[in-house]
Amino acid sequence: MNSYPIPRILSGLIIIAVLSACGYKPAQETIEQHSSQIIMYLSSNKENEGSARIISELAREYQAANPEIKFKFENVAESNLNQRVQLLAASNDLPVLFSYQSGKPLLDLIHSDAVLDLEEAFSELGMMNQLNPAAVELLKSYANGEGLYALPLEFNIEGFWYNKEIFKQHELQVPQTWNELLQASEILHTSGVQPFAVAGKDKWPITRLINAYAIRMYGADVMERVDKGEMSLTDEGFVEAVDTVQQMALKGYLGPRINTTDMETSLNAFLQGKTAMFYMGSWQLRAFNNKDQNHIGEESIGFFSIPLVEGGIGTLDEYPVNAGLTTSFSKAAYTPEVGKWMKYVFERYGDRAMNDLGMITGFQIQNTPEDLPPLTRLVQEKITEAKKGALWFEARFNTSAQLLAWDNAQLLMTNEDYTANQYLTELQEELARGH
Repeated sequence: MNSYPIPRILSGLIIIAVLSACGYKPAQETIEQHSSQIIMYLSSNKENEGSARIISELAREYQAANPEIKFKFENVAESNLNQRVQLLAASNDLPVLFSYQSGKPLLDLIHSDAVLDLEEAFSELGMMNQLNPAAVELLKSYANGEGLYALPLEFNIEGFWYNKEIFKQHELQVPQTWNELLQASEILHTSGVQPFAVAGKDKWPITRLINAYAIRMYGADVMERVDKGEMSLTDEGFVEAVDTVQQMALKGYLGPRINTTDMETSLNAFLQGKTAMFYMGSWQLRAFNNKDQNHIGEESIGFFSIPLVEGGIGTLDEYPVNAGLTTSFSKAAYTPEVGKWMKYVFERYGDRAMNDLGMITGFQIQNTPEDLPPLTRLVQEKITEAKKGALWFEARFNTSAQLLAWDNAQLLMTNEDYTANQYLTELQEELARGH
């Protein structure tokens, strides 16, 4: 067999391939790795949806101007998110930024010194004024007041949405107190109008009403005080809250089949003009702003804060709030280059999310779009006015207490023999077992 010399260039490629298999990296590749910074974002959101879309778009803009900063995105199912983050944290390999569950899971990472103190980082970057104070307070409360370790990529407030036309027809004013709310409910009910749309099948909308009364009685930090053992769920104000909501249900104010009414049904009942009020968070703005879904028209929808309770210390500028699925940063992965990237992305995040997606976030808006839907503008104004944010009822509960709160709330709606005292005593006992 004739032998032919291997072309010199092919010979070189073979040598590189063999050396690469042994761990050798060509000089150019090595230089590129050393001169670039990879910013990995791990999220349960898809890259083309919601907050992940905005961050990814801004990150790629930054990369275009700074090619040495490479942005990579990885999606993980929400059901697998906690486990994935915990495994990465255990191997000291957390990505630069990642979605995670606020509260107790994030506290574990804080205590292991794995996540970045964002108040410190944002202050050094001159960016703390980018964040809404109420959102900051909320996220600090998630972390037991230990600091700011997550960003509010979403920010929702809760309150009562109402049908202006129905109120006008029955000569009703926006209630300032809970007694006025109940009086309006009785007038509507007697007139054949269902006062409230409530998705009792989903359970948590019931406990949201209980929580609404409780925070007006005891103030925005009431559930944190329960969690710390400074208050008991069997205290008089909680009993009053549960009894009030139970009586609203038993009198028919919450609808005839509350425990079989799901969220879609309750939402549509309100948007079709079948009910006068709807206690819900601002995450439903997309439905309100959807002309195909909203049959009463956006101009017919109003919003009011949870009314005051006689003898209570809560105020109208305190709102139940939540920040959706938050995003945190790895402390070990934080570098000056990451700081520059962070400053570019999050100085622009609030405006971009509002302008492109109509999203309300925990970031201040510098340039509100002129064509912003009126209800979105209204909520943005309320968020700006908010002085304190309150947690939802089960925010500090363990899983078993959460399920008990929900399941037994349904009993309250239909069983007059099941009392507020029974409900709260059983729940407090479950909380005690969890501690």
